[in-house]
Amino acid sequence: MTDNTRGALRFLAELIAWVATPWALWPHSPALAIGAVLLLVGLPTLFSTPGDRPGGDSPFPVPGAITILLLLLQLTAATASSWTLLPTWPAAAITALCLTIPITDHPRWHRLLTTPRPTAANATAHGWTKR
Repeated sequence: MTDNTRGALRFLAELIAWVATPWALWPHSPALAIGAVLLLVGLPTLFSTPGDRPGGDSPFPVPGAITILLLLLQLTAATASSWTLLPTWPAAAITALCLTIPITDHPRWHRLLTTPRPTAANATAHGWTKR
């Protein structure tokens, strides 16, 4: 599987999380729905592992494990929201997608976990300084 295919699957799951989570939360609390969007979109925008994004790094470098945890948060939100909003077969398909991503993303996760942790000492050496 190519990196583009893995990225497309990951983006599809993220998109589902970004749309379905606030949709599922809105009837309970509009503030919670807005907060979910800020959390699901904002955290990965601000925090990422240097060198992981083809479009550039985020303002705040974090270890690969944090990037993986943020993705797991997205996958969990997509799965839970789909079961709240959708009939069984689309919710099951989304769940299958979300369960597939950790398997297909294994090479990326391995790279993220073996990347040195960003610290003040090695940030400059690895080009992780703010631009």
